[in-house]
Amino acid sequence: MVLQQQIPARIRWAVDFMDPQADDSVLEIGCGPGAGAELICSRLTGNGKLFAIDRSESGVDRTKRRCAQYVEAKKLTVRQIDLATLRVPVKRLNKVYAFNVNLFWVRDCADEVALLHERVLPGGAVFLFFEATRRDQVPEIIRKASESLRDGGFRVSVVDNKQPAVVGIIGRR
Repeated sequence: MVLQQQIPARIRWAVDFMDPQADDSVLEIGCGPGAGAELICSRLTGNGKLFAIDRSESGVDRTKRRCAQYVEAKKLTVRQIDLATLRVPVKRLNKVYAFNVNLFWVRDCADEVALLHERVLPGGAVFLFFEATRRDQVPEIIRKASESLRDGGFRVSVVDNKQPAVVGIIGRR
């Protein structure tokens, strides 16, 4: 399958690391231009589905346009909503994916993490990825995001990739 638009190496690396399976139920937080959604949906070849959210109307519109074939095939649902007010139609999630979503390290997000813990199946995981080009910020991002997930009941591990420069904080249920 030929992808319509270029997918940045950092997004490709993060989705490869998360390794979506054909039947996974995935939530993407902050879908932005839709590169992650496009790549994730291309791997949901079975009964898998992606529910993508973004607070920005333009992010939602861009994702819908970029991934129109997956929306039409009912593999992808895109909504303009904040994670705090989300009521996930898919009750149980295998994976949650977020790239450069600052919520998890810049403010208290206990309610959002509690919602994720409630929705992620045992054995499932939350994958928080951040572009790590500003190396001075990486320790703080890791510390705060790890703390948020750990306080919410997740077992946390960290991956720090140099090329592309991506740090991942993974919370397993």
